[in-house]
Amino acid sequence: MSDRKAALIVSQTQSARDAGQLLMPLHDWVSLEEADILVALGGDGFLLHTLHRMMETGNIKPVFGMNRGTVGFMMNEFRADGLQQRLRAAKSFRLHPLKMDARTISGEHVVSPAINEVSLLRETRQAAKIEISIDGRVRMAELACDGVLVSTPAGSTAYNLSANGPILPLSSDLLALTPISPFRPRRWRGALIPDSATVEFRMLEAGKRPVSAVADQREVRDVSVVSVSSDTQVSLDLLFDPDYALDDRIVMEQFLT
Repeated sequence: MSDRKAALIVSQTQSARDAGQLLMPLHDWVSLEEADILVALGGDGFLLHTLHRMMETGNIKPVFGMNRGTVGFMMNEFRADGLQQRLRAAKSFRLHPLKMDARTISGEHVVSPAINEVSLLRETRQAAKIEISIDGRVRMAELACDGVLVSTPAGSTAYNLSANGPILPLSSDLLALTPISPFRPRRWRGALIPDSATVEFRMLEAGKRPVSAVADQREVRDVSVVSVSSDTQVSLDLLFDPDYALDDRIVMEQFLT
């Protein structure tokens, strides 16, 4: 791949595998360890999985995704031709994941990254009761709800949007704090907070009203305290075609009916 070596990673879906068969003989692919860039074929879920795997191994590379999934919001259009030129011309968008620090009722301690959001969800028919603090100051003494989440700008069009949370421009230094089916206070619609802030959730009546915490796709059950903050020590680079305006696409989501 000219002066930048690329590795090809492919989702297990038939559409992605077919695309991989087209691309494989067209380029001199290298192993993941040797690569400067990863080319990922799949959907948004596969892209999230790929980014998490890189963070787990510490072998973080820029990723150029091509859509062979359903929505492909964070993916470029799939084309077999001209890939070398596309990689040379690609624009980089850098994002920092969230860090979830969770402690369970039994004393287990779990730290996990989240690219889209960290969500807290009730485990039983009873509403969760949660105290919310921002940077050590209690801002809501009790939220009775099905759950609550903290979303990055990149993830604000995912679960956050379906919970009626705000869409955040990629350039904003903000996080969305969004309730899920709030019961009390009934009219609270959430808050926008600086991405430098630390949000702490303390479960009230944790034994009687169990809550799980989910960092993207990793779930920790029966949590007692969960803190969420931006992890500025980790940078993830997504590569896009110059005419793929991801920031504009996110803004346009606000005008869809």
